[in-house]
Amino acid sequence: MDKYLCTVCDWVYDPEKGDPENGIAPGTPFEELPDDYTCPLCGVGKDMFEKID
Repeated sequence: MDKYLCTVCDWVYDPEKGDPENGIAPGTPFEELPDDYTCPLCGVGKDMFEKID
């Protein structure tokens, strides 16, 4: 699964880890995150994330 980088604060969403503190279970692909998901560090929306290799 692809990781995604927040282009504002450089936090990385790793689908293998998920975001349990915000109700996102491990194994959840970025594409399946809720539309209103925001970066847990800076609060920007999904549109501010870029896929990283």
